Amino acid sequence: MNIHHLELFYYVARHGGISEAVRHMPYGIQQPAMSSQIIQLEEGLGLTLFQRRPFQLSAAGTELYQFIKPFFDNLETVEGKLRSGGKFQHIRLGAAEIILRDHIPVPLQNLKKKFPGLKVTLRSGYLPQIESWLQKQEIDFAVTLLDGKAPGGLTAMPLVKLPLGLLAPKASRLRSADELWQRDRIDDTLISLPTNESIARNFQEGLAKLGVDWFPGIEVSSLDVLEAYVANGYGIGLTVIVPKTTVGEGVRLLPLPTFPPVSIGALWQGKLTPITQAFLNELQERAKLLTA
Repeated sequence: MNIHHLELFYYVARHGGISEAVRHMPYGIQQPAMSSQIIQLEEGLGLTLFQRRPFQLSAAGTELYQFIKPFFDNLETVEGKLRSGGKFQHIRLGAAEIILRDHIPVPLQNLKKKFPGLKVTLRSGYLPQIESWLQKQEIDFAVTLLDGKAPGGLTAMPLVKLPLGLLAPKASRLRSADELWQRDRIDDTLISLPTNESIARNFQEGLAKLGVDWFPGIEVSSLDVLEAYVANGYGIGLTVIVPKTTVGEGVRLLPLPTFPPVSIGALWQGKLTPITQAFLNELQERAKLLTA
């Protein structure tokens, strides 16, 4: 029997049906794919393992579930022991570049005091990439912009809300963003992160309420690159305002207090291990300091 098929059947039996199993899987899988693989398991055995509507395990399904249940029930416990019990513990983190640069080092330093043998792997990326890495178990934990409800199998915890702002070149005569909205037409080039990022979407939502059309002329991969392009006179950049941080000498920050803020939060799959729980605690403390 295919071990992956047995895992799927375990979740179906445990949660009382395929649709409920899909919602509780620790990684993403679509309902048709799960149904297809369960059917393959039944065809391979030449048995019906459960009645679909209303859900009820058959005698063969009950026997199989009782056999595999102890193994799958204890997988997370064994994983936690393996991850936290070795001499060299390991945590794999995903985050946007600016978060890795400005907000991960201090929590990591504090974490390493509690786990002296800690090994760390860092990966930078956008939210869709980070969600994919978590679902494929390529990373253990992420700190990222949150965007609505987390995909199936992932848990999200908001940490801090950040207001939006515009970066103008230091030589610009602009003193507030309101001066832009009063123009008949905005000729300045808007420099922004990709349009599928929540920063860009929230900005467009705020513009729509003002009845203003202004779309990106330059898309960049990070806020560091964005600031460099603004400082060199390529246009006006869309950014987030992080408490207790300063912008570069070549730019001026224009707050957008009426625009929807973005949410930065933690994202993970399954149960937290002792290491990831300790790291989450450190992030929560940092968020308190930032917003104090």
